[in-house]
Amino acid sequence: MLKHKILKARRVLFTASGVAGCVIGLRLVGFWQPSELNAFDALFSLRPLEPKDERVVIVSIDEADLRRVGRWPIPDRVMVQLLNKLQSYQPRVMGLDIYRDLPVDPGHAELIQTYRTLPNLVGIEQIKDKANVGIPAPAILALRDQVGFNNLVFDVDGKVRRGLLYWNVDGVAHQSFALTLALAYLAREGVTPQAATTDPQYLQLGRAVFRRFEPDDGAYSHTDNGGYQFLANLRGPTGTFATISMTDVLAGRVSPEMLRDRIVIIGSTAVSLKDFFYTAYSSGLLGSTPQPVAGVELQANFVSQIVNAALQGRTAIKVWEKTQEYLWILIWAWIGTRLSWMLSSPRKSALAIFLAGAGLAGICYLFFLGGWWIPFVPPLVSLVGSSIVIIAHIAHLQDELKRSKEFLSKIINAIPDPVFVKDRQHRWIVLNQAYASLLGRPLEDLLEKSDDDVFPPHEADRLRQQDQQVFDTEQPQENENDFTNQQGVTYYISTKRSLHKDAAGNLFLVGVIRDITERKRMEEELKRTAAELVRSNAELEQSAHQLRHLANHDVLTSLPNRKLFYERLSQSIEWANENGQLVGLMFFDLDGFKLINDTHGHDVGDLLLKAVAKRLTGCLRGSDTVSRLGGDEFTVILPAIPNIQDAARVAEKILATLAKPFMIEGHMIWVTASIGVGLYPQDGTTADVLIKNSDSAMYCAKELGKNRYQFASTLTIKNDRRSHESE
Repeated sequence: MLKHKILKARRVLFTASGVAGCVIGLRLVGFWQPSELNAFDALFSLRPLEPKDERVVIVSIDEADLRRVGRWPIPDRVMVQLLNKLQSYQPRVMGLDIYRDLPVDPGHAELIQTYRTLPNLVGIEQIKDKANVGIPAPAILALRDQVGFNNLVFDVDGKVRRGLLYWNVDGVAHQSFALTLALAYLAREGVTPQAATTDPQYLQLGRAVFRRFEPDDGAYSHTDNGGYQFLANLRGPTGTFATISMTDVLAGRVSPEMLRDRIVIIGSTAVSLKDFFYTAYSSGLLGSTPQPVAGVELQANFVSQIVNAALQGRTAIKVWEKTQEYLWILIWAWIGTRLSWMLSSPRKSALAIFLAGAGLAGICYLFFLGGWWIPFVPPLVSLVGSSIVIIAHIAHLQDELKRSKEFLSKIINAIPDPVFVKDRQHRWIVLNQAYASLLGRPLEDLLEKSDDDVFPPHEADRLRQQDQQVFDTEQPQENENDFTNQQGVTYYISTKRSLHKDAAGNLFLVGVIRDITERKRMEEELKRTAAELVRSNAELEQSAHQLRHLANHDVLTSLPNRKLFYERLSQSIEWANENGQLVGLMFFDLDGFKLINDTHGHDVGDLLLKAVAKRLTGCLRGSDTVSRLGGDEFTVILPAIPNIQDAARVAEKILATLAKPFMIEGHMIWVTASIGVGLYPQDGTTADVLIKNSDSAMYCAKELGKNRYQFASTLTIKNDRRSHESE
């Protein structure tokens, strides 16, 4: 499972990286620039309009004004009247967005004089560039540095989306008309141009730093960034500033408060003069007719952007670094790839990609409201393109899967054993009739189903685990299970599972089943038979053990009998001979035992013998052997004793132990013993000789007074031993 997940993740990442790489490559050559600029315009059109900027007022020269004056250019005398009338309203600065490089009599001398008396008047010039021959400013205004150029920067589609602050010509820096007006207005606010602290090459005015436009900012690619350009953040389409006609000003039909301390810009709005330009707001939505903006209103937007940014920190249009853009494109390519892999359905994938694209648009819109212009078209293409690649790949896999199913069906239907084929989701995709018969279900009811749909939960879980183990290890495995079919019949089956892959890389789990119910029954019978044999063998061993015990032990006392006594004595002598040790042998019988039998009966006598045997085994070492040879005659073998004193101590211990009274059937019985002690090798080097001498020592102890022990080494053994008369 982990390996499959890693392979799937690699495939997703590889596809996403490939699509994103292609999109980024096209981005670098500017392929997406037109569509991305259109998306940029759409964001402007969707953005809520800002309120009118009361700092800026436009005095327009419209078609009605031209008809009243009767000519164009407007005579200098009319222009003098207009400027003086406006000055009487005390504006902070006035901008004349009309070329006045040539006299337009009558009134030219008066206009020159007016220029000298208006310190707050700014005129325009047009700097010579590739598209313009250049128009000089009025000489008197140029001498007083009351001039700004009004050249515009056009994109490849002819729209104005950028503004200019400075332009160097032959090493001389020129200020734009909008910047000159803005600086004149801001000077009263104590705001002067400075180098930005973050980057000295950028202009800082008050609260705003004007970042210089770079050739690849936003959607642009290798764009001319001559001069000091900035991205224009227009307030809205046409009509976004307070506008007064020239006629109303000359007629005195203007409220002084409307112009006092304002930035007043004079310019043409007459359609016939063709001083109109297309901007980001000109496109409109849903195919509406593009609406151009008058040049004077465009300049008003530039002035407003500069002033409001400096005084109020109005948001500029900001862009991401290239690495951020590339990562953004890669992320959306990964999203498209991931969604398509997860859904594996063209219809579901299309809906998911549509929703994801809507989400992308929403994100870009929210960023734009915050002043950020982030890529939309490249990530959207990455999203859709990666999804198409994956959907096409899935379609190829499904086509190969279909062919593989047909091929496998032909093969497995010819196999008599039950055979099934599963996919990674543990669903049956191919089955033969033998498998359906085994389960007791129609074949068509099983296809595309899983074990959970057919078997009880515990069996389904077991089968799923076995399947998954083969998927994980990619090694064939064989398992034996029992399962119950639909008729309640329980089978024992052996299933061999293995993985197979077709040309498209589809992975299948193929299982071949053999019915081993009969074999299992035979195995159970064999197990039961083996268990019976084990039990019988155990019983035989127990019986043999009991027989061996009876053959080697006294029935009454359970002490070793004469046979076992001889075996252990021979073993002790052999070991002592090899290791240079002594072996002690004690022969003894009970004094007066016949009288006890006669007085109390043989049952009491038998109980006494058992009690004597118990005391003897309790007072000796575990290695010592106590035996009963018959009647009241006992022996004790003391293997590996160091010296004769140890044998004496044992004999004394036995005498002391037996001297204590016995309570038998309510009778207090006293009994003593006469002990003969022989030592190997001094009293005999063979078992028979040692037994004979120890026995003689016992009779000697009886003759010497009973209740004592006698060592054989202290006796003179006679060839003819006197008959012993039993007491």
